[in-house]
Amino acid sequence: MAKAIHVMVRVKDLDAAMNFYDRAFGMKVAERFDFDSFTLVYLRNPENDFEIELTWNKGQAEPYSHGSGYGHVAFAVDDLDGEHARLTKAGLTPNPIKEFNRHGGLMARFFFLQDPDGYKIEVLQRHGRYQ
Repeated sequence: MAKAIHVMVRVKDLDAAMNFYDRAFGMKVAERFDFDSFTLVYLRNPENDFEIELTWNKGQAEPYSHGSGYGHVAFAVDDLDGEHARLTKAGLTPNPIKEFNRHGGLMARFFFLQDPDGYKIEVLQRHGRYQ
C-alpha cells in the first residue's frame, strides 16, 4: 500500500513561504537541500509526518501560473473558529467560514486562505471523514 508523504509547490519567495506555513500551520523546516539552481525545503509539524515541499528555483522573477489544474491542500483542526480568529489576527486574511450540509446533517465546516504564491489552502473542522 502506498503512503502519501508530501505535496510540492513552487515558490517565488522562499522566506515568505516558510514564514507563512510556520505562522499559519506551525510547519517547521524538517530538511533543506540547496543545489546550484534550486532549493528544496521540506516542512512538517508535530501533528503528522506528511510534508509540504517548497521548491525555490533561483532566479525565478515571475510568479508561477497555477493553470486550471491545481485545487488546494487541506488541513484539519480541532477548533475552526479559533483558528480562523488566530489567522485573522495574524493578518493572513482567511475567507469566511462556510458549511456544507448533506442528508440533513453537517458534512463539513471550512474556510480557505492563500499562501504568498497564491496556492489555496482549505482549513476544515475535524468532523466525519475530515480527521
